[in-house]
Amino acid sequence: MFNDKCYKIVYWITLKTTKARWEAELMQQILAAHDIPSRVLDIGVGVYFGQSSQSALQVLKQDLWTALLLLSSPEED
Repeated sequence: MFNDKCYKIVYWITLKTTKARWEAELMQQILAAHDIPSRVLDIGVGVYFGQSSQSALQVLKQDLWTALLLLSSPEED
C-alpha cells in the first residue's frame, strides 16, 4: 500500500499570531539563531489586497517549550 517507504508525521504548532508579518519574521530569526525550525504563515486577507496581514509563527511540536522560553519577556525580580 505504501511501497515500503517510511513516512514521518510532522506536527506544527502555532506559537504566536501577529498583526504584521515582519513581527513573525523577527521572531523566526531569533528561533533560527538557536537552530529551532519554524515557519511563518499568512492568515489574514490583507495579503491579497496589498496590505499587511496577520501571520502565524509555527514551530515543531518538540520545540514548543524551548521556543516559548526564548520569545518570552525576561522575568523581573
